[in-house]
Amino acid sequence: MRFPFALSAKIAAHIIKHKLRRTPKFAMVLQLEPLHTCNLTCTGCGRIREYSTSLKDMVPLDQCLAAANDCDAPMVSICGGEPLIYPQIEELVNGLLQQGRIVYICTNGMFMRKKMVDYLAASYSPALEPTLKDLLDQGLISSKQAETIRQGKRDGRPVIRPTQWMYWNVHVDGLEYTHDLIVEREGVFKECVEAIKMAKRLGFQVATNTTVYRETDVREIEDMFRFFSWLGVDGHTISPGYDYDAAKKDMMKRLGKRPEDFFLTRKMTVEKFSRILDWGKAFTIFGTPVYQEFLAGKRELTCTAWAIPTYNVKGWKAPCYLMTDGHYPTYREMLEKVDWEKYGVVNGVARDPRCENCMVHCGYDPSGALGTNYQRGDHWKNFKYNFWPRPPRYERGHEIQAFNGASIGKGHLAEAKAALKATACGTPHPNGVESPHAGSFCGSGDTSEREALLAKVQTAKQT
Repeated sequence: MRFPFALSAKIAAHIIKHKLRRTPKFAMVLQLEPLHTCNLTCTGCGRIREYSTSLKDMVPLDQCLAAANDCDAPMVSICGGEPLIYPQIEELVNGLLQQGRIVYICTNGMFMRKKMVDYLAASYSPALEPTLKDLLDQGLISSKQAETIRQGKRDGRPVIRPTQWMYWNVHVDGLEYTHDLIVEREGVFKECVEAIKMAKRLGFQVATNTTVYRETDVREIEDMFRFFSWLGVDGHTISPGYDYDAAKKDMMKRLGKRPEDFFLTRKMTVEKFSRILDWGKAFTIFGTPVYQEFLAGKRELTCTAWAIPTYNVKGWKAPCYLMTDGHYPTYREMLEKVDWEKYGVVNGVARDPRCENCMVHCGYDPSGALGTNYQRGDHWKNFKYNFWPRPPRYERGHEIQAFNGASIGKGHLAEAKAALKATACGTPHPNGVESPHAGSFCGSGDTSEREALLAKVQTAKQT
């Protein structure tokens, strides 16, 4: 099967139950944001700017679990911010699993290996030694971490364990150069790959989550799918980059860039996703084939944002994950008080101008599952897609040059670091910049401060 039977059956039963009850609107996936704090500042993400006054706030654990019960979605996507920063993330995951929910931890991957070391420590016995040797041989844990694991875990807290009901959902927006550029830090792609390798060796389910932007090369996205299929990744979520208000404001004020040069229009989305039906045959793409047809421009769908609601530090966010017109104390109150007819695009006309370019999965993927804009044969398409055999592993992933950035000295900060090293040595180079392959330099730059480094490059060029 393309997806685990138990997961597909749970979601199908949830839909059938509400269809039989004639429930007009109900939740399919809860986007739960226990905090908005993040260790990265990704280009195209507006969360940090939108919630800048509440970045230190967190949703208490009992409130998170109550929100899941409130909307009763069968699946919970824990996002943020970076959810692994949440101090009680283990208790949250454990509590949601005890409620019988499918859990996705949407992470940038930077803290995954630490959490898996905790799991190994809690599970340690001498029988684990071959696994530790494999992880050490692959460089996925250090000798110090191996000793920590052997000492065991004694604090009594739960850990995040492998289960068919949970996925690590790792943010990856391309191969190394592209992904590190978008997350504005070199080395992140490499850490994601190491974390995914470790997770698969330990029996976790892993998915990737990708946003496609205006300058995204779809050939690179296909190579990315091939590479991660080779690593054993269980599936992929992919969605178009949409110019929602918070992201536009962040891009203009923080980066001084024009949003229209970065985000996709509807026409561009259809062009970028013209091959998504082929991707769905070759790889395990999460999302119904009906939604895939919508992305490819082969049909229209009506937005059903109420089916993937968002809960965060301010309450139930409406009308959707990306637009904010208000927050509500309960899911039911949000359903009743929001005028859902004011949003989305119908027959090519945007009801709200902010919706004009939106084709993202949190608004339209549930539409394909729920049968809005139903066409004959849609239910069979969805059934076949979910229950037929999954595409085979891509066997030639080792041939793909996934590490095409910082790992080979061609990262997006290469020019900046070369300029800083040249300045630190007191040896100006032609145009203020030297190739990172020209030999060893003294000094080093702080690769986490991308904009400051690039500004110094411009200064070096002018002197």
